[in-house]
Amino acid sequence: MQCAKPITFNEAGAYKKFVNRGSTQFLCKVCLAEKLGVAVEDIDRKIEEFKMQGCTLFV
Repeated sequence: MQCAKPITFNEAGAYKKFVNRGSTQFLCKVCLAEKLGVAVEDIDRKIEEFKMQGCTLFV
């Protein structure tokens, strides 16, 4: 949506989880982190937490 980088399944899941569950357009992790004002590592950490909880937005 912003940088035109190919989006991974987990990046799409992170966007849905943090911004809008019904989104059909997404930001990569770097752009999402910038939008949310957090570090990319924070997003990676949350993705791992959600995966361990069984969230189906992540693989």
